[in-house]
Amino acid sequence: MNTLFSFLAGLVFGAGLIVSGLSDPSNVLGFLDLAGLWNPSLALVMGGAITVGVAAFALAKRRQTTWLGLPFLLPAAGAIDRRLVIGSLLFGVGWGLAGICPGPALVLVGAGAPQGLLFFAAMLAGMGVFECLERFNKR
Repeated sequence: MNTLFSFLAGLVFGAGLIVSGLSDPSNVLGFLDLAGLWNPSLALVMGGAITVGVAAFALAKRRQTTWLGLPFLLPAAGAIDRRLVIGSLLFGVGWGLAGICPGPALVLVGAGAPQGLLFFAAMLAGMGVFECLERFNKR
């Protein structure tokens, strides 16, 4: 049952990315181009997503289990450290250069778009480098 609901949630998320235009790198780059022909439409999409997210987290904090009866595992706030800042910067630079982040990359891979496939390969390579560095640092 969990797999079915996970699949449905991913399907709704992917459809939302397509409908909102977040899976189109040119829309994202237009939104990030504040000095040029700025496209404000994604600001409305993000505002709506943040509003829904805030309401959902407020509701989730009052519950002990999910609707499927599983325990709620909400993230705990952590400290802002060097790793978080560097990771955030890398994410932001990658998003700004490519106009793609991991969710839309999966939509683009599913559509067979070359830029999505290239981004996905680079994302996997980046995760591999991270894992290698983590193993090296633990020694």
